[in-house]
This record gives sequence, structure tokens and C-alpha cells, in this order.
Amino acid sequence: MTWQSLTDWWWPYLFILLAGWLPTDIWRFIGVLIGGRVREDSEALVIVRAVATALVAGVIAQLILYPSGSLAESSIFLRIGAAAAGFLAYLFLGRRVIVSVIVAEVILVGGLSFHF
Repeated sequence: MTWQSLTDWWWPYLFILLAGWLPTDIWRFIGVLIGGRVREDSEALVIVRAVATALVAGVIAQLILYPSGSLAESSIFLRIGAAAAGFLAYLFLGRRVIVSVIVAEVILVGGLSFHF
């Protein structure tokens, strides 16, 4: 059997349902069922938070060190400087994520505009 042999109109929809929606939503439903019973200071939730934070840090590091698109044309110093400025803005301007993102974006867009 090949992909070309599956010419029925409903096959792509079934594939999306089975391969995309079902595996994702099963974990969401399990999370909702278990999440109501887990204490906020429990060891399991601390581990989940640590893994989530590590994943976000990994994505940010990949964007800084191995960018794609127009970000790849920028200097590594600009990318690191924008991330550092965003982090410092977070620490010194009230620990608000939106402020730090705006500061980092302004520096990054400004640097890309001036081709640093």
C-alpha cells in the first residue's frame, strides 16, 4: 500500500485525526484529569516545571546560536545582546515578561535595521 493508492476523499482527514489530534489530545485529557489532584508544591509538578523551562531555554538557545531566515544574517553579538538586554529588563523593570520581550525585540529590530 502506498500513499498514492489511498485516493479516497476521507483518507487525509482520517490521517489527521489519527496521527495529529488523537495522540495530542489524549495527553491533554490525562493532564486535566490528573492536574486537579496534584498539589502545587508536589515533586511531580516541580519536575514538570523544570522540564518545561528546559525546553523553552533550549528553543531560545537554538534561535540565538543556530538561527534561520533573516535572523541568520544578523551578528551573534546582536542576538546575544538582545537576549541579555531582555533578561536585564526583566530583572530591573518589574519582572514583567512583556516588557522584557519588547526591549529585546526593539534592540533586535533596531540592530537588523542598521545591519550590526
